[in-house]
Amino acid sequence: HIHLGVKKLEDSIRFYSDLFGRQPDKSKEDYAKWMLDDPRINFAISTRSASTGVDHLGLQLDSADELDDVRNALEAAGIARSAEGETTCCYAVSDKSWTLDPQGVPWEIYHTMEDAEVYSEAPKAGQSACCATNGAESACC
Repeated sequence: HIHLGVKKLEDSIRFYSDLFGRQPDKSKEDYAKWMLDDPRINFAISTRSASTGVDHLGLQLDSADELDDVRNALEAAGIARSAEGETTCCYAVSDKSWTLDPQGVPWEIYHTMEDAEVYSEAPKAGQSACCATNGAESACC
């Protein structure tokens, strides 16, 4: 999963649609998402980020069991993470955890259960488009 913050959504939708050779799978007034098969990636853009560019990266898992496996592997490796649990963000209901890589890039580890009609609450200034972790504490939208 890659989520980018953009300034002008329509310009970015046009660019990425041309780049990917197709329109977004989901498009809202502040968000667009392409579910690509080759390479297999969930690529999203939104105007909700505090800045432009990479907002966060992630691992989208196919099942709750896979999510548990990754959470257990992070714990066994001693990697700090915050368990956000079930939340609505990015027009989807998901079970999420967050961690930071050594450079401070937020990584979202999640399993999506269903689509949602709302994005979520607007993030506070300086937060990512969704939620990010600061060590073991979660800062959520």
